[in-house]
Amino acid sequence: MERAEAYGFSAAMSGAFLLSCLLFAAVNRRQRGPYMDEVFHVPQAQAYCHGRFLQWDPMITTLPGLYLVSVGAVKPAAWLLGWTGSVVCSVGMLRFVNLLFSAGNLYLLYLLLSKIHQKNKAVSGFQRILSTLTLAMFPTLYFFTFLYYTDPGSVFFTLFAYLMCLYGNHKTSALLGFCGFLFRQTNIVWTVFCAGNVVAEKLNEAWKTELHKKKDEKICSRKGSFSDLIRILQFLIQYLILSKNLVTLIAVTWPYIVLVMVFFGFVFINGGIVVGDRSSHEACLHFPQLFYFLSFTVFFSFPHLLTPTKIRRFLLSVRKHPVQYSVVAVISLFLIWKFTYVHKYLLADNRHYTFYVWRKIFQRHELVKYVLVPVYIFAGWSFADTLKSKSIFWILMYFVCLLAVTVPQKLLEFRYFILPFLIYRLNIPFPSVYRQLLELAFYIVVNAITFNLFLNKTFQWPNSDEIQRFMW
Repeated sequence: MERAEAYGFSAAMSGAFLLSCLLFAAVNRRQRGPYMDEVFHVPQAQAYCHGRFLQWDPMITTLPGLYLVSVGAVKPAAWLLGWTGSVVCSVGMLRFVNLLFSAGNLYLLYLLLSKIHQKNKAVSGFQRILSTLTLAMFPTLYFFTFLYYTDPGSVFFTLFAYLMCLYGNHKTSALLGFCGFLFRQTNIVWTVFCAGNVVAEKLNEAWKTELHKKKDEKICSRKGSFSDLIRILQFLIQYLILSKNLVTLIAVTWPYIVLVMVFFGFVFINGGIVVGDRSSHEACLHFPQLFYFLSFTVFFSFPHLLTPTKIRRFLLSVRKHPVQYSVVAVISLFLIWKFTYVHKYLLADNRHYTFYVWRKIFQRHELVKYVLVPVYIFAGWSFADTLKSKSIFWILMYFVCLLAVTVPQKLLEFRYFILPFLIYRLNIPFPSVYRQLLELAFYIVVNAITFNLFLNKTFQWPNSDEIQRFMW
């Protein structure tokens, strides 16, 4: 890091943390008590603060990573500063732990952008800092910086594990992945993603060697065609049936394999992936979740994905390959017809964006979900198009993890899209400064609207005296 970039990043990080502290104070003034899921998380953390580690609220569905880290941070701070009484492990103090996680996430995002794009000498320090600030203010994640939820900590340990994986520290990466798993069980998918990074790198090296032997460089230039996919699948089979290749892959990924085995042991002993109340978290094959995620990504990355040039290229691609797109459309229609699920929370809780998205769009007419198929196909094409700089093995590995983390979820919840979105956004090529500034401005506007609604536009339900607030 050059000196000017170091000063710039330090200033940006300090400014972002100061802004977060001001927002943190405003949120805690307006909402002093636990709100929404905090009603479960805060008492559980406070029980741990008082040494009652065997106490557990059966309504909590995640493992106790958040509470263990909170106690490990708050109790020593209270002892050093002489805090006693109700201030220790108060709602505000517990929320502050997520503010620290948020600062850590900003730093990790910067390090990841620098590492992933280190070979691109055209990227300036200003662009790296700008992208870091943009991703740190990603609205769905940034909002939960100020409440006692698992998201900031879950993102922190997962991004940290990914960074260590990229640096080749796989045992450290697996250990951090275990910490992420303690925050949210589905983070095991991103442990598999880290292992997949290593495997994809080995496969890409072997594939390049294969191409060099056959002196058939045109395969690379036509990456993505059906014939290429067939040849790549054949190569994968030939590569993996050789025992020496399997031994090599196991030798470099064994820390992740151990962690995955621990996960399966947990699932066997626990009788499922969900801890506590499982009635509202049933796994199912909800394939339209992939379509919702792609639409979500296009919405939040519209400066990069929704451009006139991309739209023209997409239409040209449709004109060139009408049969392939027709097949994709038919498959999409079938998946929507047979595998669309509507969770009871989505229909009943009007405190979330998803409630209004579903009511204003999908509930207007039963055919709306089918009419949106062209939008989903464009979103998927644009999404994949921005990843074409990555190797085909990395892309396949990422899409497998994306399916694994989204499809089994019955509830449409934007928080579940945070990690796959961030990992995608970290790996696309750097856009122009103009598009980065547009993206940052858009995030600031969305955050301003959301915080204004949460802080100032309270409402009450007909049969309740409690103040309700709008949130993600």
